[in-house]
Amino acid sequence: MSQRHDSIIAKEGYVFILVSVFFSLSAFFVAPPWAALLLFLITAFIVWFFRNPERKAPTGELLVISPADGKVIKIENVQDHEMMEGLYKKISIFMNVFSVHVNRVPYAGRIETIRYYEGKFLSANLDKASSDNERNGLVIRLKDGRAIGMIQIAGLVARRIVCWVKEGMMVEKGERFGLIRFGSRVDVFLPADTTVLVKLGDKVRAGETPIGGLS
Repeated sequence: MSQRHDSIIAKEGYVFILVSVFFSLSAFFVAPPWAALLLFLITAFIVWFFRNPERKAPTGELLVISPADGKVIKIENVQDHEMMEGLYKKISIFMNVFSVHVNRVPYAGRIETIRYYEGKFLSANLDKASSDNERNGLVIRLKDGRAIGMIQIAGLVARRIVCWVKEGMMVEKGERFGLIRFGSRVDVFLPADTTVLVKLGDKVRAGETPIGGLS
């Protein structure tokens, strides 16, 4: 099992918060009031950005849940992706800077593959971000032998993808597996016979919103 990551603030945000608090406090003594207030607001935003709320996965053994908070921007069929052979249904979820950025496992299984790709930092809502941007791909092998894939994709201002799981680990539905700093996207690859339960433009919540139903 993976290490617990259930603190109310994701630990990857601690250094950003501490630095911002230091400058905010210093500004109260040496800077104009407006500057101190601005830095305080920036600090509050950073704390809020790295929030890590509890989520309760819906009941239903065959339900696949969203791995990310955000908006569904693409639903399509794909054949033979760089990490997975065969036909899959791909659902792309765009996270803006106001979304919770902790990612969650969409379905229970074993982490079979983790693969990191260097790349660009294009806006994550562009189609070519899936293939051109820095990204981290994971494949989960289900008990019945089928696979579900996820790709964490860095965005325009994202500069680090964090993955908390390792190959060979058993993971549970709704378990936290990583995050992406400051705006990003997650692509999910579901078996071809999955019933898609979302549509373009839908808002989804990681660990809670069903996005598909396995056959």
